[in-house]
Amino acid sequence: MKKMLSTLATTVAITFLAGSAHAADEVTLQLKWVAQAQFAGYYVAKDKGFYEDADLDVTIKPGGPDIAPEQVIAGGGADVIVDWMGGALAAREKGVGLVNIAQPFKKAGMELVCPKDGPIQTTEDFPGHTLGVWFFGNEYPFYAWMNKLGISTEGGDGGVTVLKQSFDVQPLIQKQADCISVMTYNEYWQLMDAGYKPEDLVVFNYSELGVDLLEDGLYAMEDDLKDPEFADKMVRFVSASMKGWKYAIENPDEAAEIVMDNGGQDENHQKRMMGEVAKLIGEPDAKLIEAAYERTAQALLDQKIIETEPSGAWTADITDKVTVE
Repeated sequence: MKKMLSTLATTVAITFLAGSAHAADEVTLQLKWVAQAQFAGYYVAKDKGFYEDADLDVTIKPGGPDIAPEQVIAGGGADVIVDWMGGALAAREKGVGLVNIAQPFKKAGMELVCPKDGPIQTTEDFPGHTLGVWFFGNEYPFYAWMNKLGISTEGGDGGVTVLKQSFDVQPLIQKQADCISVMTYNEYWQLMDAGYKPEDLVVFNYSELGVDLLEDGLYAMEDDLKDPEFADKMVRFVSASMKGWKYAIENPDEAAEIVMDNGGQDENHQKRMMGEVAKLIGEPDAKLIEAAYERTAQALLDQKIIETEPSGAWTADITDKVTVE
């Protein structure tokens, strides 16, 4: 009898342990670009165990020039993506039910830079010249800005010629364009490494000019968010991610090292990038500023990038429940 009771107790204990050791909820995050400090918060959250603490098993998929996050999530290849609002709203109008669930970046990092010894000193000098612009959804802020200035992007008299810029600074170095697009945290510093100095450049910062569109938000699919379990998973994901961003901002050198461990290039560049990205995030609460959303949507409408005013394109339901220790 004692042997039977002992065996029964052991079986119950094993069953209890097996039941308690349930698998963590899986989340796949698709980034907008390659592994770099632009996404440090997510890599830090994974490395420091913040996702694990939130009972999440997160896979981070880097992006690249041939990867469109909107297409990845539409095809079921991700649960959540990092995307710019312009691309997300354009995709939503085409039937991809993207919803902004969090907005880690409060400010935009996009700039247009021109050599100070070149022909462009002010926006009035743009007509008749060639401006380098990234595409694949990155062109929307530029076109919205030109529309606001009343400058044609078709070239000719009074217009500008748009160069489809490579994702580097070579078009300026090789004098293929009079101005090129850069990010404050990335290509701007590539120009510094190439021998330029800040005083050598005329800088048009989108945020300072008030023509910035929202960048680097987190987006999930509308139908998925209707599932309470998925929504809860996103609350835990955003909370852990912002904890990662908070740690990265407070420990930039360590964050850069973690990015390097995940495929980042040039540690000094990653450290500089981390410092600049921190300026765009500000308070790491991931809350979307509604006025910035409205400005972004209106700019896209004015340029006819989207035809109808978006509805349901963002929600505060996730960030209202987010906690960052």
